[in-house]
Amino acid sequence: MKFAATIEYTRDADKIASARPAHREYLKGLLESGRLAISGPFTDDGGGLLIYEADTLEEAETLIREDPFAKAGVFLTWTVRGWKPIMANQALFPA
Repeated sequence: MKFAATIEYTRDADKIASARPAHREYLKGLLESGRLAISGPFTDDGGGLLIYEADTLEEAETLIREDPFAKAGVFLTWTVRGWKPIMANQALFPA
């Protein structure tokens, strides 16, 4: 099942920059293991959107809590909801 997480970041640019390499490596591992569908920051760098593949809401929440951004205090708040995609245009989401 897909879960959409909308996340609010700290405004501390140094904290974000220092944790970003570990965060991206973590997401790369989730992507390769089939637990992440798509992710990215909002254009104002005030937060991001992640679409997880998980069996339960609790599992999706654990994926967020284990993220280096969460552990470093970059993630301030988040909301996770089950998500049912109906249509997608993969051409609009280049890797």
